[in-house]
Amino acid sequence: MSSFLYSLGRRAFAARKTVLVLWLLVLAVAGGAAGLLNKGLDNTVTIPGTEAQQALDRLSVTFPQTSGASAQIVVVTPGGVREPEVRREVERAVDELKSMPQASQIVSPYQENIGGTISRDGQAGIVAIQLDGATTAIDQSTKDRIADIAHRLQERLPDGSRASYGGPLFAQNFPGLSVVEALGLVIAVVVLMITLGSFLAAGMPLVNALLGVGASMALIFVATALGPITATTPLLALMLGLAVGIDYALFIVSRHQQELADGATAREAAARAVATAGSAVIFAGLTVMIALVGLGVAGIPFLTTMGVAAAVAVAIAVLVSITLVPALLGFAGERLRPRGRAKRSRARSPLGTRFFSGWVRAVTRAPVVTVLAVVAVLGLAAVPAAGLRLALPDAGSLPEQDPARATYDLISEHFPQGFNGPLIVTANIVTSTDPLGLMNDLKGEIERLPGVADVPLATPNPTADTGIVQVIPEGAPDSQQTKQLVDEIRSLRGHFHDTYGIDISVTGFTAVGIDVSDKLGSALLPFGVVVVGLSLVLLTMVFRSVAVPIKATLGYLLSIGASLGVVTLVFQDGWLAGLFNVDHTGPIISFMPIVLMGVLFGLAMDYEVFLVSRMREEYVHTRDARGAVTRGFVSSARVVTAAAVIMFAVFVAFVPEGDANIKPIALGLAVGVFVDAFIVRMTLVPAVLALLGDRAWWMPRRLDRALPSFDVEGENLRDELELANWPRPGGDEAIACEGLRLTDPSSGLPVYHDVGFAVPRGAAHVVRDADESAVTAVLLTLSGRLKPDGGKAKVLGRALPARAAAVRSRVAYVDVGDGGAEPVRRALREDPAVLVLDRTDRVSDPAERRRIRELLTGTRATVLAGTTGLAEVRDVLPATAPVTTCDLRADATAQPRSLSGAIH
Repeated sequence: MSSFLYSLGRRAFAARKTVLVLWLLVLAVAGGAAGLLNKGLDNTVTIPGTEAQQALDRLSVTFPQTSGASAQIVVVTPGGVREPEVRREVERAVDELKSMPQASQIVSPYQENIGGTISRDGQAGIVAIQLDGATTAIDQSTKDRIADIAHRLQERLPDGSRASYGGPLFAQNFPGLSVVEALGLVIAVVVLMITLGSFLAAGMPLVNALLGVGASMALIFVATALGPITATTPLLALMLGLAVGIDYALFIVSRHQQELADGATAREAAARAVATAGSAVIFAGLTVMIALVGLGVAGIPFLTTMGVAAAVAVAIAVLVSITLVPALLGFAGERLRPRGRAKRSRARSPLGTRFFSGWVRAVTRAPVVTVLAVVAVLGLAAVPAAGLRLALPDAGSLPEQDPARATYDLISEHFPQGFNGPLIVTANIVTSTDPLGLMNDLKGEIERLPGVADVPLATPNPTADTGIVQVIPEGAPDSQQTKQLVDEIRSLRGHFHDTYGIDISVTGFTAVGIDVSDKLGSALLPFGVVVVGLSLVLLTMVFRSVAVPIKATLGYLLSIGASLGVVTLVFQDGWLAGLFNVDHTGPIISFMPIVLMGVLFGLAMDYEVFLVSRMREEYVHTRDARGAVTRGFVSSARVVTAAAVIMFAVFVAFVPEGDANIKPIALGLAVGVFVDAFIVRMTLVPAVLALLGDRAWWMPRRLDRALPSFDVEGENLRDELELANWPRPGGDEAIACEGLRLTDPSSGLPVYHDVGFAVPRGAAHVVRDADESAVTAVLLTLSGRLKPDGGKAKVLGRALPARAAAVRSRVAYVDVGDGGAEPVRRALREDPAVLVLDRTDRVSDPAERRRIRELLTGTRATVLAGTTGLAEVRDVLPATAPVTTCDLRADATAQPRSLSGAIH
């Protein structure tokens, strides 16, 4: 990976104009496609398979008058709505509503026999508006017509009266952006200026993020042509795209400046920055994307769409960072190189600033105290999350100045709160001989249930095969009392079946919301298991440690708990609600916890990788566990701090004026980033690593060999660059190795050690030892199929084990002892540059040995053969190739001389 990114960085630096033009072209094409294909956003939330949704789908066929979108006009007048002059104007408005093309049924408040509603004090009445079609199918002209009729009705009513429109049709509020959100970018620019030291360098991450966000937003609106996308989706993608786009570019530009300060040319510095920091960026981006796509575990379509869209935004941010940033660095050239003062500052303070040095010394001086304090504080912050309640937002969560919110409040003031979210009980009554009597019986039983305020309507459909009962709960739509009523009615399904021979279902907007919340709540545990399990595996691959992944995962859980606790305090309990401009307190939007878990997981792994990977690098080089924590922390803390401050600023900027759906997510992410970066990663992590010492980096050898390695800090690239002129400048050996060693993890005994030789291209070389397994291990190592424990090796100019994959693609390994000449023939068809022949002495048939030699004679491949010495190996090697031999025996003394001769 790092080698590929190194080449990519060099090419992007050189072709900077082309790269910039290509990305601008992508942005222009995506923007044009969005303008042509955009179908608009849809805030309708449905979950196929839930009882409420299935019942609603059935009603659209059997009782379409009750399944479409609905709205309300509430009329309030001091003299009472039954006054003749008031009634006349209300009835006139009802007639105007009935004339709308999409009107299905309009119920006057005076038609109390079919669901018309007047408050007990007679001062308020509700005009129920049932429309033909789902919310997304209702034209804007119909909405405008309802609003106009309500406004003109209020003008005709007596002084002091009100006529306000609202209901589910108007509960969808499509958010926009304000100046407040831009403050996050202003803070980001200031932090970038301080961190990178120049306006030119600070502008690169901002350009990077804006271009990536522009492309991802355009693609999201293009995707509206394929299916419904909620208004929260682009906002979440915008937040994440800005945050990670700035941070990922920051890591690369900062590493570029470090390489320039160490004396590299601008092009080489950009290539190394992309190879090292870019590897970490790709890993961090992958973890975020996997977590976001993992939202599909819940099996909820709108949530899956949200996760995929946000993952696309992160993927674009990664792609832009590893291609556009080196191009922008190419435009900057030498202007980003630190001046003399900066270099002298680096020489005076090799361990970084005093602040971070003092910080890490303070938290590691008494690591046990630090760990206990952090766990106690974050545990206390997480306590409110135990009372977290979930619900879908309705008109009550809209801003107070919104007409739908005003209608919601008026209804709550003059009617039982349940009038803002009535329940619909549906029944299949096709077998009934007295449908009217049956519906009256159902109405009577439901009226007697606790928590029921009113049952204004119970009627069969015109074909008498489906009946509906409208139930008004006493509690608000998002209250626990209403949820208990829904559960109570559903629990009577068996009773109604036995008594009346019917099957019932509970539906309506409120019941749909309850089902959505329940399903999202039940998805938290499996999603959490997936996320935690994924973090353990990925971090084990990166850090080659058992303790570090466990510590990182536990730290992530602390961050999640504290974040959910703060969100509960603010949005549910009302603490500091005025500060964050929270208009309505109550249950949290249903999908907030699972989205927060997914996004924060990826961001937490970002900080873990960027911070701890430097500590691991120091430990690998020094084997000083405590010193590695200090030096690694100081070298990376400045950039991690800047990245966390930028993310916090971007997220928190969406809280004061943000959409009601996005506000709790934004606050949760802001708190989560702050807690995870500054309390968990920069306080708890150093303390735990200092406490564990060398044990923090222990890993069973079997597990180490079984798991693939992910080089996030470009260690393999550094090894490759160090071996660029080895074994000699300009050398073109097919194979070169020195000091190779491998130990058997089960016994601790050496398999081979101190192996070294060089083989020119087109030559043949024999590896010989009485232990056949040792010979096989050497051959597998040099063919890129087995990782050695130490030493140097290059095959076809590619360093091992860093470029093992590239070596395997050009080196064929054949066990001739198992197949004879035929596998050799098949391998040569692929035209390998090196052909490895193992267990040659097991080919006992002279004719088969001659056929192998004939196949090899004339080939251009370098041949590496293995033998135990029990048979002469030269008779299977090419007749024309020069042959050399290396003995692996412990008493062999020719190995170093063979290598030194090849080098010099």
